[in-house]
Amino acid sequence: MEADLFALPWVPVNIGGSGLLAKAWFGDTQYRLLLSDLNTVWEEDMTAGDIQSRAQDLNKRLRAPTQAFFSHLCSVAQPCFSSQNDDQISAAHITLEQHGDNLTVKLKSELAGLPFYWEFRCTAAPVGVVCRQLVRPLLGVSRVLQRQVEDLAALLARKDAEIQDYQENGAVLSRARLQTEPFEVHKYRENFFTKIVPQMGVTLDSLGFDSELQALYMVVSLGKTGPKRKRSPDSSPTTEDNHVSEHHAPDHQHVTGVPTGYCFTHTELST
Repeated sequence: MEADLFALPWVPVNIGGSGLLAKAWFGDTQYRLLLSDLNTVWEEDMTAGDIQSRAQDLNKRLRAPTQAFFSHLCSVAQPCFSSQNDDQISAAHITLEQHGDNLTVKLKSELAGLPFYWEFRCTAAPVGVVCRQLVRPLLGVSRVLQRQVEDLAALLARKDAEIQDYQENGAVLSRARLQTEPFEVHKYRENFFTKIVPQMGVTLDSLGFDSELQALYMVVSLGKTGPKRKRSPDSSPTTEDNHVSEHHAPDHQHVTGVPTGYCFTHTELST
């Protein structure tokens, strides 16, 4: 079931008034859940037999097979872990409890006119799971974004050379307000680090994971970042060799949910 999680992004959710990042996969009669507050990652992995046993323990009058009530559980639980609107989760009352290293999400809804109770009993995830599902993909995302910055800087350098050629051949800018200074990457980086970043107010406990980062996370975690580019004569071996080679999910998995207009292919640029 862990392989199925690679095709899913982390999404910010609010459960019982607490902000968390969530990954939830629901199969036919099984599920896998990951939750994190950026201090701890919790998980729960449940099979059909486990689900049947817990359902009967929490609902004494329930005598239905797993398939009969699992679709209801999915319909009320999935919106909770997918950052959907509040009106879509109003069918269930959800609370959050933490006891030591364990985290429990309690859910109360109505099934066939009777109350239906469920508890997601999550325990602290092993370090290996945290690294595979969060740390390593995010390091891959950072490398991909760095590559994007390099390509954009190279593109700006080409644009400056193109403008200079126009000017040397007599071209004149018709609107002075559009004139820009030649792009200097080192000056830009210094200004960005010393002025822009402090103004952004980025904190290490931020749960910000917008749709573009979610899509990029899925591409990286599925190992679909594209072919390795050719090394230019003046490129750094360290930069070129640090390509993303995280987890390669089975070939039958495909990336879904990529926002329209967001492209992850690489266009080669030469300066």
